[in-house]
Amino acid sequence: MTGFVITSPPKPRCNHPAGRSQVVSSGAGDARFPRASPDPRYRTSVRPIQYSWTHRHVVKRKVRPVDTNADQTPLVVELSATEFRDRLHEALSIYVAAMGYPHGTEYHRAPMWNEHLQRSGWRGVGALVPAGDGSTDNAAARLVAVAYGYRGAPEQWWHQQVRSGLRHTGWTRDQIDVILGNYFELTELHVHPDAQGHRLGETLLLRLLERRPERGVLLSTPEVADEDNRAWRLYRRLGFRDVLRHFRFAGDNRPFAVLGRGLPL
Repeated sequence: MTGFVITSPPKPRCNHPAGRSQVVSSGAGDARFPRASPDPRYRTSVRPIQYSWTHRHVVKRKVRPVDTNADQTPLVVELSATEFRDRLHEALSIYVAAMGYPHGTEYHRAPMWNEHLQRSGWRGVGALVPAGDGSTDNAAARLVAVAYGYRGAPEQWWHQQVRSGLRHTGWTRDQIDVILGNYFELTELHVHPDAQGHRLGETLLLRLLERRPERGVLLSTPEVADEDNRAWRLYRRLGFRDVLRHFRFAGDNRPFAVLGRGLPL
């Protein structure tokens, strides 16, 4: 099969192994993921923010206004593995702030992010706010958002977890091979709380997925009530559909959704 196609999900089984989930149908019939999406825009204005998301809920909060002049307009750029490694502390600080995790979490995540840099098909993008001195040097700019991913492969932990979840919820081997046969894994996408609310995440995602050779893209995101946060609204707006719902990865009690769509956008 050549397209990135998800057929009708199997009917949920009554008896699931502990920690597994039921599949929620994203549509009937032989449904190909939508291909249409907005044209990418690589610059976006940042204004004072009133709300931020942590992947789990929307939280009303007081934040400092962000300078809105032209010099403070974030520029979305590709980051080489070397550039990403040099900015790893900045990137992890954004991750911790966006997710609402306690300080110190970044030190536990750093080895894994470093290991991801070595994976086949790795690609990263970031949003940079130019330095206030008028410098055009990206190295002097402040990182306010980051996203990366890589080509999925059978030896990867995430791939194995999703394959197991699909198998235990009744998908056939052929269906699973179509879904997991040729995909890009969107691993991380985070915008600092002071820069949220202006579709900067969408700009990052569109840039990250440009000209990818894979048939489709997959991601996992925590479940939230009524899909009511910025992450979910972004993914739905760009045509991501259900692959697994209320799935629990080994070692994490939170329910996750696995979403996917075809490429190109």
